[in-house]
Amino acid sequence: MDGKPVAGSASTPKSSAESKKESNTDRRDLDRNGDLDVYSMQNGSLRVHKYLTAEELAAGKTTSWAEIELRGTIRNISQPVFEMDHLTALFINDNELERLPPEISKLSKLKVLDASNNRIRSLPSELGDILTLEQLHLNNNLIRTLPFEIGKLYNLKILALHGNPLSPELNQVYHHPTTSVKVLQYFLVQLCARALPPPERPWIRTDVGDKDHKFIFTVMCYNVLCEKYATPSQYPYCPSWALNWDYRRRMILSEIRSYEPDVVAFQEVETEQFYSFFVPELKRFGYAGIFSPKSRAKTMTEDERKFVDGCAIFWKSSKFELEKKHLIEFTQLAIANANGCQQMLNRVMTRDNIALAAVLQPTTCVLRNSSSHWHNKNNCIPLIVCTAHIHWDPEFCDVKLVQTMMLVQELGYLVDSVAGHRHLTTDQIPLLVCGDLNSVPASGVYEFLATGKIACDHPDFKDFRGTTCLQKLSSTKDTNNYAHQMKLETAYDSSMISFTNFTLDFKGIIDYVFSTPSSLLRLGVLGAVDITWILESKYMGCPNPSIPSDHIPLLVQYAIIPQHIPDNETTNSKRSTRYVLPERLYSR
Repeated sequence: MDGKPVAGSASTPKSSAESKKESNTDRRDLDRNGDLDVYSMQNGSLRVHKYLTAEELAAGKTTSWAEIELRGTIRNISQPVFEMDHLTALFINDNELERLPPEISKLSKLKVLDASNNRIRSLPSELGDILTLEQLHLNNNLIRTLPFEIGKLYNLKILALHGNPLSPELNQVYHHPTTSVKVLQYFLVQLCARALPPPERPWIRTDVGDKDHKFIFTVMCYNVLCEKYATPSQYPYCPSWALNWDYRRRMILSEIRSYEPDVVAFQEVETEQFYSFFVPELKRFGYAGIFSPKSRAKTMTEDERKFVDGCAIFWKSSKFELEKKHLIEFTQLAIANANGCQQMLNRVMTRDNIALAAVLQPTTCVLRNSSSHWHNKNNCIPLIVCTAHIHWDPEFCDVKLVQTMMLVQELGYLVDSVAGHRHLTTDQIPLLVCGDLNSVPASGVYEFLATGKIACDHPDFKDFRGTTCLQKLSSTKDTNNYAHQMKLETAYDSSMISFTNFTLDFKGIIDYVFSTPSSLLRLGVLGAVDITWILESKYMGCPNPSIPSDHIPLLVQYAIIPQHIPDNETTNSKRSTRYVLPERLYSR
């Protein structure tokens, strides 16, 4: 994004004749050097678009144009011009303009704006809202400084300010070899420095519980944005220093210390950062954790594996002990369930997403009335926590849905296995499914998890519709629907939060915490980030200096519902088994 403005003094305005001669010369030079598109270099009579006459309109002629030029000692621009939101180029150079009105921001498709050779002294902050702008020509005006909002124009390739009495500080930045990049970064930093700290997120109480709920805990779900994905090209609206991992990881750690969750379900944790940062730092605050990288790590060298991201679970050692770790690899499950299905092999198997589950034993035994010989660690109710990261690409909604079906089936196996070893029913085992599911509430993924079933011909299945290879992932033989038998409810509803992911081109809910309501009572949730604060801070998305990831952490408080544990024989006879239990799930 190197800017190559025209030659000339940045502090001494030219005469009108000199300015016009220089302006036209500059355009020819830039065009010859290939720095600007030809259409933006045309001037005056060279422009080919015009209004049709009444006779031409009556004859049925039509015209299509996306650029307009206004010339002739114009002092003010008519408001109807700003209603032409189809414009991609506006040439208002060589006039008598003293200001640009804020309404110029309505030209949301504008790529080229030439206001050279006028008498403009200042620019409206709304100019920074035209995010499509690629060329901004302001040569030979009376401009001393620019609004900080200019830093938001991340698509800007050409910024021409010669012939203006720039302030010394801006003049120095402007003459940097990479003009556009340097100026944008300078103003972006200034803009972010003005932002106030975010207000505290509200705590939303959903239930008060009762005296029987003796074991209460909080769980956090958080995609921390792996360093290798946090690039300036992906997040151009974030200052480079705020995008730096050293800065962001300290903010992430500060959030965890502030909220003090008892369990943390992470996604996008880099392998090296898990061992060198998260483990030692969180250990200082009483946490232990487990981790697994994406499946691709198996095929890499030791040095390459360091940069593979994966999923991690941490818990407070004072409240839980790890009983079992269980890795869910969707690539391996796709192979096992393919049976020659090409869609499974070509689309699902090639995506190496994973989920990670931990069977955690609370340090305080949770039981209801039962014989004294049941009060031992092996018979206390455990908590199963899963963190999952589903495939990201919107074009692969079928892959997301199949991965989710595999996830639920594997967790069903795990729940059955844990229940069997404790002589409990599956409904008595508390389960949390946390994750970045990369799916909105209107998706098939959410429908399957929340309702327990989904139509076999759901549009999200794409080419899987009409095949039989997904039948083994269903708990029912129904030929019209796929189903699972776990009863899950989401911690957040639409009234509590409107987004968990906020970037330049997307704002919505894709992160979730699901739980089993028969064994976990939701007591409260951490509310939404204040959208008014984001808008007032002029942030275009996350991450930003105040929010370290493109995802917002979710925090939920639960109570484990005490369960009645009958005698051994009765429980064995009544324990429900929903799946055939693979022994591998409970091998230590």
